[in-house]
Amino acid sequence: MSNPAEQDARPITSLQDLVDVLASGCKPREDWRIGTEHEKFGFVRPEAATAERPAFSSPAYAPEGIGALLEGVRAEGGWQPIMDGPALIGLKGQGENAGGAISLEPAGQFELSGAPLASLHDTRAELERHFANIRSPARKLGLGFAPLGFHPFATRASQPWMPKSRYAIMRAYMPKVGSMGLDMMQRTCTVQVNLDFASEEDMRRKMCVSLTLQPVATALFANSPFYEGKVNGWLSNRANVWTDTDNNRSGMPDACFAKDFGFAKYVEWALDVPMYFIVRDGKLIDVAGRSFRAWLAGDRQDGLDGLTPTIGDFEDHLTTLFPDVRLKRFLEMRGADAGSPEMMIAQSALWVGLLYDDAALSAAESLVREYDEATYRTLRADVPARALNTPLGTGTVRDLAARMVAIATDGLRARGLRNTAGQDETVLLAPLQALVAGAPTQAERWLERYNGPWGGDVRRILSEAEI
Repeated sequence: MSNPAEQDARPITSLQDLVDVLASGCKPREDWRIGTEHEKFGFVRPEAATAERPAFSSPAYAPEGIGALLEGVRAEGGWQPIMDGPALIGLKGQGENAGGAISLEPAGQFELSGAPLASLHDTRAELERHFANIRSPARKLGLGFAPLGFHPFATRASQPWMPKSRYAIMRAYMPKVGSMGLDMMQRTCTVQVNLDFASEEDMRRKMCVSLTLQPVATALFANSPFYEGKVNGWLSNRANVWTDTDNNRSGMPDACFAKDFGFAKYVEWALDVPMYFIVRDGKLIDVAGRSFRAWLAGDRQDGLDGLTPTIGDFEDHLTTLFPDVRLKRFLEMRGADAGSPEMMIAQSALWVGLLYDDAALSAAESLVREYDEATYRTLRADVPARALNTPLGTGTVRDLAARMVAIATDGLRARGLRNTAGQDETVLLAPLQALVAGAPTQAERWLERYNGPWGGDVRRILSEAEI
């Protein structure tokens, strides 16, 4: 979501204006970049002493609050404040952090929205710098962070709420449209990569490949096998949550599989997704459930009567859509659980390898055509439970994942971008190469620990997953 001062206040005069918003993302290949976003759960150290999550600020949490951590990171330098009324709710990067931002998810999950970077080696350096930057102020406040797909033991009722206006609106609306929307908000963490396209046709090809293969990514990055301290029957409970959060705005939209899919098709789909809010005079107005299409057509609606829809309103609306691959001025891959730093970087490497090389993209297109759309939709429903072991054809999803990783390896090798040690970007796929060769997923490793040395004490996961 844009900051109020940055909103485009031009009135919408036609659907073409909205198509142009998306089309403005087209870039020549030499300007393609990689933006990685990752979330992690905060916890009060030592983790065995409490099941609580750090609130934003309150007498009980005075030294440990998430608000205090934002202030501590800001004091380290290189960040400007992002405010929501009187509350500091994020940081905008300056200097070596320029182009990046730190934000808070609903229950205080800490998110880095990384800067657009030229190589995956740069992505790894940014990730390492971010962890180093937050470690010192976090430790001073008695906090730690663990990147996992679903909180392993916290109940929904125990979760704090961050003072962001949009979350108050979503909190009231989510229970009306799905059974697990509040779980999505408060108890999940993800990692995603944002990638560019050259043209509408290039976007279409990349959307088709990435949306179709997103369930395979979910299987590779499965990292949430616990629910309120017990084994939950899922390897990716985060992905399971998304099956009943708000299906009008999530999943695999039919529009994206249409033969004539393009910017206009996505706009048409977006206009029929119910709204959450609009911003006027720097404040959010709750219009949850209202129709953007009807507003644009001039229909009188409670909260919108007399207001003119603007380009900025539509851009904000785009941020409230949650398909497995989201289109804005770039494409966002949204199917993976948060995980170890190596797996976070591997997620970016996978999609860069598949989508940023012509031969790799063509090979990926051939790969996805081996099964029909219905098969991939079925996979999306099935992989949360069994991940790479999910049956597919005469084998399993692991077989498809192996071919996917092989194509990505070729794609990264063709890019030929090397670090100071002379390694190309394929080195960052090593965790995925191990998985497709038979290694257990992150979730399966945690289950081994739970059933072995932890003796059924799931809280042990925090110290072992801590960054």
